Parts: sequence; C-alpha cells; structure tokens
Amino acid sequence: MSVPFQPYVASEKLMPEFTLRAVLLGALFGLIFGAVTVYLALRAGLTVSASIPIAVLAISLLKRFGSTILENNIVQTGGSAGESIAAGVAFTLPALIFLGFQLEVGRIFLIALGGGILGVLFMIPLRRYLLVKEHGTLMYPEGTACADDLIAGEKGGRFAGRVFLGFGVGAVYKLLHEGLRLWKGQPEYQPSWYGGGRIAGTTTPEYLGVGYIIGPKVAGTIFAGGVLSWLVMIPVIKFFGAQLANPIFPGTIPIADMTPQQVWQAYIRPIGAGAVTMAGLFTLARPIPTIVEAIRAGVRDIGAGRQGAGVARTRTENDLPLTVVGGGSALLVMALWILLSVDINPGHWLANLVAAILIVVFGFLFVTVSSRVVGLIGSSANPISGMTIATLMATCLIFVVVGWTGGAWAAVALSVGGVVCVAAANAGNTSQDLKTGFLVGATPRFQQLALIVGVLASVTVIGYTLTYLNRSYTSIEARAMENVALTAEMRDLGAVNFADREFRLVNVIGSQTIPDGRYYYDPAARRIAYEEQPGIGSPDLPAPQATLMATVINGILNRNLPWGLVLFGVFIVVVLELAGVRSLAFAVGSYLPIGTTAPIFAGGVVRWLADRRSGAAGKGGEGEVSSGALMAAGLIAGGAIAGLLGVAPIEAKRSADAAELVRAGREAAGPAVFDFGARWWPDLAASDVVALVVFLALAAALFAVARKRLTAEGS
Repeated sequence: MSVPFQPYVASEKLMPEFTLRAVLLGALFGLIFGAVTVYLALRAGLTVSASIPIAVLAISLLKRFGSTILENNIVQTGGSAGESIAAGVAFTLPALIFLGFQLEVGRIFLIALGGGILGVLFMIPLRRYLLVKEHGTLMYPEGTACADDLIAGEKGGRFAGRVFLGFGVGAVYKLLHEGLRLWKGQPEYQPSWYGGGRIAGTTTPEYLGVGYIIGPKVAGTIFAGGVLSWLVMIPVIKFFGAQLANPIFPGTIPIADMTPQQVWQAYIRPIGAGAVTMAGLFTLARPIPTIVEAIRAGVRDIGAGRQGAGVARTRTENDLPLTVVGGGSALLVMALWILLSVDINPGHWLANLVAAILIVVFGFLFVTVSSRVVGLIGSSANPISGMTIATLMATCLIFVVVGWTGGAWAAVALSVGGVVCVAAANAGNTSQDLKTGFLVGATPRFQQLALIVGVLASVTVIGYTLTYLNRSYTSIEARAMENVALTAEMRDLGAVNFADREFRLVNVIGSQTIPDGRYYYDPAARRIAYEEQPGIGSPDLPAPQATLMATVINGILNRNLPWGLVLFGVFIVVVLELAGVRSLAFAVGSYLPIGTTAPIFAGGVVRWLADRRSGAAGKGGEGEVSSGALMAAGLIAGGAIAGLLGVAPIEAKRSADAAELVRAGREAAGPAVFDFGARWWPDLAASDVVALVVFLALAAALFAVARKRLTAEGS
C-alpha cells in the first residue's frame, strides 16, 4: 500500500496565506510580467514561465517582513497569471491588424478576461485527477522547480541577486543597443557564392535569456528549422526561380528580383504555417488517450463532488465550489456572446451564439489538453499555438460550410481562437501553480482566487501595451503605385489625412499584384502614394504567431490559401515524425526569421557549456533554479521592460520624425536625434563584427554567472 503524499506544510497546520500584501504584490507582478510577455511574444513568438523569477523576487521582498512560504506561493501564483494571459493575447489578437481590423483596448480586455478566467475555472474540476491522482506520473517541471525554490527560500536561501543582476545588465544593454544604437542591431552575412543564403542575428538580451532557459536541445532544434528555411529552401527557390520573368503567387514580383527577406515573406511563411499546424496536430494527437481519461475523470469527480457536497474536506483539498465554476463560466460565455453581438458582429445573434458555444467546446477540450501536456513538457513548451490553429481551422471550416465568409466573420473566428488560446495558456499556468501549491501544502481555493485576481490585474495593462507598442513602432514610407483598382483583397478602413491630403486607408491581404500591407490610396488618381507599416508586423515586432493566425483565417475564409506551399510544410513535419523527431520546435524555427532563432541558439549553447562545466550535462542539465537560469530570467525581464519604457518611446520619436520628412517630401539629412552611434562612431556603429563582439561579451557574462553554483546559504 502506497504512503499518501505529505506536503511541506501539513494540511492541518494553519498559517498566513491569502493576505492583503501577498495578493497585492502578486497583482503587481501580474501587471509587470503581463507587459513584459506581450513585448517578448511580439518580438520572438515565444514566452517562458514567469513563476520561478516571481517566486525568487517574492522571497527576497517579503521574507524580511516575516512572510510565510504560503504567502510567497500566493505571490507567484497571482503574478504568473499575467505571463500566460499575455502570451495567449499576443499570439492571436494582433492578427486583427493583418486582417484589416483595428486593435481596440476594450475588445482585447474582454477577450483576455474571458479566456483567462475560463482557464482557471475549467481547470478546477480536473485538479484532483491531474495533480493528485497522477502525482508521480505528471511531473509539472516548472511547478516542481518553483516548489523547490520556495522551500529553499523558507530554509534561508537568497537567490534574488542573480535576477536583479540580469535585470540591470539586460536593461542597460537594451537601451544602448536599440535605444541609442551604439552598435548594429542585427549583424548579418549574405555570401555572394551562395545565392539567397543569409545568416543574421538580432542580438538582444531577451533572445539570449530565452535560449538559455529552454536549453540546448530545444534551442538547437528551433535553430535547425531556421537553417532549413534560410540556408536550404530560400536558396533553392532563388536558384530555380532566377530565370522566371513573371511572379509566382503568392509573390508579387519576380523571384530573381526578390531579397531573401522577400522570399521568406512570400513563400517560406506559408510553408512554415503548414509545418506549425501539422506539428501542433501531432503534439495534440499523442496524449489523446490520457486526455479522454482526464475528461472522464473530471466528469466523475464533478459527480462525486455533488454527492459528497456535505462532506468536510481538509484545507489542502478545498477548491472553489462547482457552483462558482458553472455559474462563472456561464456568465463569461454570455458576456462574450454579447461582445460578439454588440461590438464585433452585430445583427447575427444566433451565429454569435454558435461562436460562443464553440468557445465552450474548444475551451474545455484544450484546457484539458493544456493542463495535461504541461505536466509532461512544461509551460514554456506548451503548444498553445497548435491548439489555437486547430480551433481556428475547425471554426473557419464551419463558417465556410454555412457561408459565413464576408464582413466581420474573420474577426469572429479570431475572437473564438483568442479566447481559447488565452484559456489554454492560463490553464497550463494554473496547473503548474496548483502543482506548486500541492507540493508546499497550499490551499487550492486561495490559489484559485489569487489566479483570478492576477487575471483581473494583468488584463488592465495588456491591451494598452499592445496598442502602445503598435503605435510606437508604426512608420510611413513613400510607395508610389499607379493604376491600382480596388479588388476584393483590399479592405477599405476609412479616410486618413496625411501630407495635407485625404486618402483611403486600404488593407491588402492575398492580392496577386500588391504585397500585403496597409496603403494610403487616392481613389481619384487610382494611385497608392504611401505605405503605413504598423508597428506590430514590422521587423522590430514581427509577431510571428499572430501572422500565422491571420494567414490561416484569411486563407480558409477567402479560399486563397497557397495550399501547395502549406502542404510542403505539412510533409516536412511528416518526414521528421517518421524519423522519430519531435517536430514542434523545428516547425516553429522554420517559420521564424533566422535573426530570431540564431541568438536563441546562442543562449542554448551557453547553457550547454555551463552544464558541461558544472558536470550537469549528463544529468538532464542544471535545473530551473540555478545561477544561470535566474540571471537569464533577469535578462529577459530587464530587456523587455527597457524596451517598453525606454526603447519604445524613442522609436515613437524616430517614427514621428521620419513621417514628418515623408510628409514634406524630403529625405533624412543625417542620423535621427537618438542615433548616437551614427553620430559618434558611424563606422563602428555599422560594423557587423563590433555588434557580434558585444553580444559575445554578454553571452560570456551569462556563462560566468552560470558557472557559479547556487546554494541555499547565499546568492
């Protein structure tokens, strides 16, 4: 007979837990890490779990005031909700821009709120089965590591110094690198002897930190996907297309005239979309038997809960009641139905009710999937993109069958996918947090309330962060195109005044003659005069996941998806799976710019070197709680916050100055006001070698810190 698990704090022991200071500090961290994650997700298309750095900071900030381990756990529980919700929002809702709609803070708020709370509520009936009955089978790596961290802190550990060091280094590096541009932002190499080949790296602290945390295997697999795209497929396309005089759809100019970046945008992204979709489906298919069992067990537990409603449970078994789960879920779904009917798709209340029902069906399914999958592979590797793509494909196919393909139906489909994506992301995070609580002896009810408070706090900042970043990085360029007739692929977004003239702002997606984008169009002259490059979707904020969502929705609803290219990606993944390679990380890498995957790989290499140095390379690595991992988390947070509070305002000033020059019909006479590198040492600021050396110095600093073993007695 097995011995029941005993948590660190016994169930019969009472101590301060759901206190005002813990709840408020958790909400504050939810705000901060929500904004940080939006920035990181738009730049890299990836996120990392925030639970461990938040737990470290909670121990550092509250321990001196006599906090308990359960209070510290409430802080990390509430704070981590911001990261997961921001990831779900940033992966999906920016696609509104690419589909020809506006980003509205109120719409983002309601979708994020609905998805975030549904992720918590739908997880509650599954907790006992997945976290208690499956204890020892599902490891929940971040949740377990976070519990170890909290217990070590309770015994006297001081770990926060590494996080603060990484935060400071990352913030200073970011401001000098992208704010003042003292050195080149992206060193690159395009060999003349290998047409179409390109190697580049956006040398930022966030990418280096992400690569270190996810480790050499995943980082290497992601980079391998980038190598296939940028050093194999693009050169092949350039080689065979060099003699073609006419464009090939979805390209709008001859391949011979395309740069590697243009080939990637036109042909590689659809291939990557097919690869990511297929890899996501493979990832979802593997745990189907256990998912079915989890759903059955959840239903059985609901029935058992009703039959034993009057039976007292111990503190560590005390969840929010099922009446709250059912009633809260029903109210949220009703609110989302009202949002669709009033704001997004008015006049179609019955169709919007169908969309709300799809949210419930797909939401509960993928909450279950996410909660199970993160127990096996962790939150940072949770394939919420695959779940969202599956939701969008099913939703869009239903819409096509019943004829809902025009007007606002793309926004309706994206709203369904957005709620499900946020719910799945937060359910995975909720599972990790509740696992941490299970190990340390927390009260589930208090953690669930803390998660809801974290959701309420973080959703107030996520929408503003998205719109702020989009506005800060938006630019306008002169782009003359004559004899342009409006077609079905061009969505008129209304009037816009620029250069003392009125134009129509036109969003183009899927045209065979004009590249996708937003243009200032003169109807009388049938002429495009300027191109507006939204900040989200620009090289600085490529938003790769949201771009993928827009490609899927537009391609299915308008029936113009380049299926040949999509199928290339599908069968690349099939080959990998047949060869025994887990394909999701590879597929994501094939879709991302190589400037993103290369520095992530560099972070993985630093982790590999640190593991070898410490002797942990053959033991599964150094673990989540270590000097290197904590500094890497600080690099991510410092770089992202400096990007939000320092670089973004500077970019807004640059964009405004550039737009003024375009409006006046003049070119820049010299460096922008904040381009100190171009003013002080122009040759060094433009040097690829200098940029690479500075980035290697940052990597060396991370390695030097990672070499030092972290102990419970000191920092």
